Amino acid sequence: MNKQDLIAKIVKETGASKAHASRIVTVLLAAVTKALKKGEPVTFVGFGTFKTAIRKARQGRNPLTGGAIRIPKRKTVRFSAGKALKKAVN
Repeated sequence: MNKQDLIAKIVKETGASKAHASRIVTVLLAAVTKALKKGEPVTFVGFGTFKTAIRKARQGRNPLTGGAIRIPKRKTVRFSAGKALKKAVN
């Protein structure tokens, strides 16, 4: 499922206009992104939690040359599935 599929599903289930559903999805994703940028976890009870983590700097290999390269530390997003989501999938 991609963003357009999600918008279509919202339109079908709620009867909202496509423009309104698109705006809702855009605002939701922007709010989640903004919270994660601040380092705040985002929790949807029953669905899961998004949070940031720091990946340490490390040595890597350039696949073309085989030479060593330094990969700097960076933030990444982690997702932990909630109990209800795990149960629904299994």
